[in-house]
Amino acid sequence: MAVAAENQSQPPQNDLPYVLILKPPAAFSIFGDHFFHSPKFQFLKAFESPLPLSQFLLTHAQSVQAILTSASGSVTADTIRLLPHLGLVVTTSQGINHIDCSECRRRGIAVAGAGTIFSTDCADSAVGLLLDVLRKVSAANRYVKQGLWSSQGNYPLGNKLGGKQVGIVGLGSIGTEVAKRLEAFRCSISYNSRSKKPSVPYTFYPNVVELAVNCDALIICCALTDETHHLIGKEVLSALGKDGVIINIARGPIIDEKELVQCLIKREIRGAGLDVFEHEPDVPVELLALDNVVMSPHNAVCTTESLEELRKTVVGNFEAFFSNEPLLTPVPLDDLPHLSG
Repeated sequence: MAVAAENQSQPPQNDLPYVLILKPPAAFSIFGDHFFHSPKFQFLKAFESPLPLSQFLLTHAQSVQAILTSASGSVTADTIRLLPHLGLVVTTSQGINHIDCSECRRRGIAVAGAGTIFSTDCADSAVGLLLDVLRKVSAANRYVKQGLWSSQGNYPLGNKLGGKQVGIVGLGSIGTEVAKRLEAFRCSISYNSRSKKPSVPYTFYPNVVELAVNCDALIICCALTDETHHLIGKEVLSALGKDGVIINIARGPIIDEKELVQCLIKREIRGAGLDVFEHEPDVPVELLALDNVVMSPHNAVCTTESLEELRKTVVGNFEAFFSNEPLLTPVPLDDLPHLSG
């Protein structure tokens, strides 16, 4: 057993540069750990080693030149400081709140993300969740499957999406794609963002509470930062009102989940469509019995097509780095908000 443990802690024996993986990305569980294979680099899998992570990193500190991570694997300052030759961190996610970008910037370490690969998928899911909540698609589906249509009659009517006033929190690449889709439903669109965007025709509100007051639905598309943590709390939900709907396809902690649960239970808002939660994979048990809540397991970003595009992008970023060529999807580190871990 000791020999096996020692062997597992050793990197592959060839001349290819090493990319460290702290935790396996979700694509590994779907497609296998060959998904990001390339003849130009090799992976060093910390999660397969019996060694404690700190010991594993110290053992291989001189070998690691790059890291592959995902939203579930934090790249902290402590980890970065143990790797003197680290030059690149690539994440499979569009968000980068799990990476200490300040430390990367200080050390001159490049960061690459998924770019806008997931924007259209997220936008599709956001609109799908909104339609589902308003038209009660999932709830009506359960009603039919439980045999209640014949015994209890027609299911209560839902509400139309067409013409609704929809507020988007975070008008980046995802929020912009959401807006494009909602235009087809003749929705009136407004937004809150870090700054006003002069090139868009939508109404800008610098305050999220004011945005919520003027909306029938609020769609969360912003990044998780120190400033956006619990941005959506009791005040915003109260402003949204009893006929309002909230959709979150961004990050769970942007919403104060305890306040949201209470508002939904008391019917202080109409409903919610949630792809993300504050303490994933744990979901508040109170939500499970509510017909005004539609949930998905943080998979708004995932389609087979986008994951194939992600594979090409991740591999392409590493191959560019090891060939001293420009990265495909670099993340600018000079003007980032303070990202929350």
